[in-house]
Amino acid sequence: MRRSERKLKDPDLGILSTRLLFSIQKELFETLAEQGHPELRPQHGAVMGFLDEEGTRATELSRQSGTHKQVIGNLIDELEALEYVERRPDPRDRRAKLIVPTRRGRDQMEKSDAIMAAIEQRHAEAIGERKYAAFKGAFRDITAQQLAHFDETAASRREPRKDAGR
Repeated sequence: MRRSERKLKDPDLGILSTRLLFSIQKELFETLAEQGHPELRPQHGAVMGFLDEEGTRATELSRQSGTHKQVIGNLIDELEALEYVERRPDPRDRRAKLIVPTRRGRDQMEKSDAIMAAIEQRHAEAIGERKYAAFKGAFRDITAQQLAHFDETAASRREPRKDAGR
């Protein structure tokens, strides 16, 4: 059997995750466009998906989304130009900046949360509340395990070898 056929018949976790992500993003951003936010792209989710109403530091957005700080900075610039966010001094540390949603940003966040809740409810109704809750719990656990494994592997690559310099 060809690899492509095998992947279609029995997709691995990466393919399943990718299909789910792209399909959800497509529905989310098409619906947001219909609801008054046509300029947003899936990449903006790295900021808007993790933004708190009172504001969030860019470093925290980077950490939560798993996106490089420079990419987050570029996305913030774009979102600021589109009037979804603004930079404000962090009252806890005046040297730091908070990324704060504007009224337009808060509207997008509210609509996005409602769209995602509807998508999740649709799937829960389709397969049953218990089965969906079990799936989401298992998916959360697998994601946490994968992230921990990746972090451990990355940390071990950064550690200097004990026999270095001999």
